[in-house]
Amino acid sequence: MAAALYKTDFSRLKLLSRGKVRDIYDLGDHLLIVATDRISAFDVVLPTPIPDKGRILTRMSLFWFDFLKDIVPHHLITADVNEYPEETAPYREILSGRSMLVRKARVLPVECIVRGYITGSAMKEYRQTGTVCGIKLPEGLREADRLPEPIFTPSTKAEKGEHDVNITFEECARIIGPELAEQVRELSLALYRKAAEYAESRGIIIADTKFEFGLADGKLLLVDEVLTPDSSRFWPREEYEPGRPQKSFDKQFIRDWLLQIGWDKKPPAPEIPPEIVEKTRKRYLEALKRLTGETLS
Repeated sequence: MAAALYKTDFSRLKLLSRGKVRDIYDLGDHLLIVATDRISAFDVVLPTPIPDKGRILTRMSLFWFDFLKDIVPHHLITADVNEYPEETAPYREILSGRSMLVRKARVLPVECIVRGYITGSAMKEYRQTGTVCGIKLPEGLREADRLPEPIFTPSTKAEKGEHDVNITFEECARIIGPELAEQVRELSLALYRKAAEYAESRGIIIADTKFEFGLADGKLLLVDEVLTPDSSRFWPREEYEPGRPQKSFDKQFIRDWLLQIGWDKKPPAPEIPPEIVEKTRKRYLEALKRLTGETLS
């Protein structure tokens, strides 16, 4: 197990932004996206990294970009550090396995969320109103029930320190335009259906997931990360039982631990104990192995 990488500091490169997990560098025509081992919960970055997490997220995204490329093109150029621009050479050892060189795109200001099962914020809204993002659902749904059909439930993109807010399709259309909203809804549902069918054959239920899209030369591209444990809820199919919270391969495990210790979801977040770090890492590794057949070398 390699030492965890909490953040990068490449002095010869231009840092564009530092997100909850990814450090993004501007290389002129392209961007360099580096997945660190940071982990966030409830929109707060925790002080303890999860070793190898960035490498796992990168491997998964590379797998899904290739698997889903017949539905929509993506922004990935290469993840081979030997093909990166010369100015990245001093950092190749750090970049290897946890970075991607991508096309620049104007990222749409909405999160494209698809839900195949009801849980989380959707369950909370459903119990109050019988709807999720304005979509009327059947009565009597239990925690973690499969929905009759996957639904598109967009949200706003939160500024730093704020929370994403679920919105209706009509609100999404007002933000990005009706034509584009229709396009991302259809693409998101198609991506989810193909991925969910494959994942189920590998023993994983994708309860819900978040896609991001960007525009480059007037064309829509799939961008950022795709179907990772950070952007999705992954449940082991063999232990699935509706009517209760599910065991998971994603960071729900960390969320549950934080709730259990009574954290108020406000910074600063507590340090994660070693046993919780290791259990989280093992869940991410198990998801990688089930979905891609790969393990980390």
